Amino acid sequence: MLKLLLIALIFAVARAYTLGGGVRGVFPNQMDQLSQRSQMNTRRSPTALFDKLGVQAGASPNIKLLGTGSCTPQTYISNSDLESVVETSDEWILSRTGIGGRRVLLDGGEETLVTLGVGSGRKALEMSGIDGEDIDLVINCCSSPDDLFGDATSISASLGCHNAVAFDLTAACSGFLFGVVTATNFMSSPHTSARPVKNVLVIGSDALSRWVDWEDRNSCILFGDGSGAMVMSSDPKYIGDQQSSADTGILGYSMHSDGRGHKELKCETDSKPVPIATPGDGLNLSKGGYKDISMNGKKVYAFATREVPNVLNEAMEASGVTTEDVDHLLLHQANIRIMETVAKRLGVPMEKVVTNLKKYGNTSAGSIPIALDEAVREGLIKRGDVIAAAGFGAGLSWGGAILKWHGPK
Repeated sequence: MLKLLLIALIFAVARAYTLGGGVRGVFPNQMDQLSQRSQMNTRRSPTALFDKLGVQAGASPNIKLLGTGSCTPQTYISNSDLESVVETSDEWILSRTGIGGRRVLLDGGEETLVTLGVGSGRKALEMSGIDGEDIDLVINCCSSPDDLFGDATSISASLGCHNAVAFDLTAACSGFLFGVVTATNFMSSPHTSARPVKNVLVIGSDALSRWVDWEDRNSCILFGDGSGAMVMSSDPKYIGDQQSSADTGILGYSMHSDGRGHKELKCETDSKPVPIATPGDGLNLSKGGYKDISMNGKKVYAFATREVPNVLNEAMEASGVTTEDVDHLLLHQANIRIMETVAKRLGVPMEKVVTNLKKYGNTSAGSIPIALDEAVREGLIKRGDVIAAAGFGAGLSWGGAILKWHGPK
């Protein structure tokens, strides 16, 4: 009974911190740090925390980032290839977006979004050294699955994660970051069972080429397909001596959404009538489908360049770090101009910005983990490096997290 009362008290305190339009949940030992550092980062807009749904929290102890992986389709479409599809040019696309090409899935091919997810997940597991059967949770962050009901269970089964709970999370281009935050909260929750969540595989995958109007030069140039993954662990079996790297992992995060901006970036259903002869006049039901992606580029650019610096400042405040502590800025790979503006507003030099946009375009939920994996494997990101990561996109949704890379023991 005493244990149950203690758990109830913990959740009551957490809820007291997290109610309201702008939500905060901060570990007690960070309250002094937050008060001291609240004015140290770039000033936020007056309404940044109070007119939108949001969650903010500080460090999650003993969660290590052990491995990454990525997988992209074999088929490559260069900007020059698109010159024969729509009225455009390599110079026009590259100068306005930073994109040089994109990889895409083919209709009826052996490659699917599930096979990409399996590929990225397998590489992440191999780097981490964690056996698939020791994975407790698989989160597949995806808005364009092969199966309407989700791909997480298929991916989990193919990877041998037979002891894991697997589910899909949909938050478009913010998906992977939201998935990392979700995993963090599962791993940080009070252990009320004999089998706590200690090892998690988070995958970000999308195939938005399926929902692009290939006759619209403003949108078809932007999107590509791909998958990236990361393994997180608090399992002593895999993270080794916690004392030697106690400050690596998830240092803090902040995330928001605002449905009032939904119309600016969307992919809506496009149903067709299906009459059925019920008694009387019958009924018109619907056959499902989706329209092409619709995006107000100017509004999305203004949203991203305004809110991403804000949310990263919130995440840094929750983490007790400043921009001077950041080794790498890892943003959703949407547009090089967005990255340049965000970096400038944060006071972060472009040399610290991780980008592979030129090779892959916008892979939605796949963009952050693909870029992270390449940076880790190329040796750009090393153990102990601080990474300020941010995702943003449809919803509208956006979030930031401060990560400190660990790698396999």
